[in-house]
Amino acid sequence: MSDRLKALADAGVSIWLDDLSRELLVTGELARLISDFYVVGVTTNPTIFASALAKGETYNDQVNELKSRGVSVEEAITAITTTDVRNACDAFTETAAATDGVDGRVSIEVEPGLARDTDGTIHQAKELWELVDRPNALIKIPATKEGLSAIAQTIGAGISVNVTLIFALDRYREVIDAYLTGLEQAAAAGHDLSKIHSVASFFVSRVDSEVDKRLDAIGTDEAKALKSKAAIANARLAYALFTEAFGSDRFAKLAEQGARAQRPLWASTGVKDPALPDTLYVTELVVAGTVNTMPRKTLDAFADHGVVEGDKVSGTAADAQQVMDALAAVGVDFDDVVKVLEDEGVDKFNKSWAELVETVSKALKGDSPDPKDS
Repeated sequence: MSDRLKALADAGVSIWLDDLSRELLVTGELARLISDFYVVGVTTNPTIFASALAKGETYNDQVNELKSRGVSVEEAITAITTTDVRNACDAFTETAAATDGVDGRVSIEVEPGLARDTDGTIHQAKELWELVDRPNALIKIPATKEGLSAIAQTIGAGISVNVTLIFALDRYREVIDAYLTGLEQAAAAGHDLSKIHSVASFFVSRVDSEVDKRLDAIGTDEAKALKSKAAIANARLAYALFTEAFGSDRFAKLAEQGARAQRPLWASTGVKDPALPDTLYVTELVVAGTVNTMPRKTLDAFADHGVVEGDKVSGTAADAQQVMDALAAVGVDFDDVVKVLEDEGVDKFNKSWAELVETVSKALKGDSPDPKDS
């Protein structure tokens, strides 16, 4: 068992794994991560499923069964992914019970092609919720403009949601408003608010990747001194916004009816720049009541040499704002940064979805998946 991960969990950070595959489930590896690595949740996305399906022989039996029934590629993808998520939810049953449903959560994302389609997102969110049929599932909805209404209406239907692909503070404000609006709708419809859970996935490392590229292009000493500071500053400002919003009278009225705060989730916490410490986006974002969803490489790195230095987020908003102001002063247009990142995020998920469709299509035709396609 990892003392370093225990220290992180003891600091109030929920450790979620940003990965899921049939192999993790059937080999008992996920169970080991739960028992020995303090993993209390899992997130998935089309990229993860595309990779798992391309490499995993553990899917062969289900693929052959689906092939014999003559299902479409889309139906096969839904069957395969919801099976993995349902089984992962079952693996976390005890965790969910022990945390009153706060943890033990497994996310499944709506089709990326629906990211700009409000009605389509709502329809598929309800469909996935019913197909997985587990109270500890989370339906992942991107925080696009079109996604905001879908988030509110999905929450309003009593469905738990992981809001993903958040980069901008302004958009995060809108996400919080959508969540609170959804809770108000759910209360009016007679839903038990204590059963509705949500996290807001604020992306981290991708911010530094985009900003640092721009700082290198600017090339001044002042610009270079700001490298690898934007992502953590942006996340810390998001946390300040979280504490303000969920300390409001609006939320207090909902909390009286059993509502829960929408926890911040630090996503994209794998370090992209090899010059940076590989646990940077874990250590520097430690604060109680948050989630850090890590790719396996980052989880293993933290288990090996990660350090918990206490709360690194509370009370840091003023310093974080100074970083953002300095970025603006050297010429970084952060509004453009987050727009580029959101568009790229949707595009990457669409490309991964296309790979997933191709992989499943080949499998249904009897072709062997090629791991390099992942």
